[in-house]
Amino acid sequence: MNWNTWIRQIHRWVAIAFTLTVTANFVAMGLGEPPPWLVYSPLPPLFVLLFTGLYMFALPYAAKRRSGGRAAGEARTQ
Repeated sequence: MNWNTWIRQIHRWVAIAFTLTVTANFVAMGLGEPPPWLVYSPLPPLFVLLFTGLYMFALPYAAKRRSGGRAAGEARTQ
């Protein structure tokens, strides 16, 4: 597996973990005052999602720059 595939897989699995922590947070808030560790538990996966998402967002622009101004596979129109 190459580097981009690893980043995408990490992003997908961390998104699942983030969703579960946010859901647990709402359930705990519905039951009363949640403990501080549960309130802040979505933050670490959120930061991982931020960095992996920014990396994936920048990939097409980096490919365009490496290929000389056009994205890979983009045909030149005249």
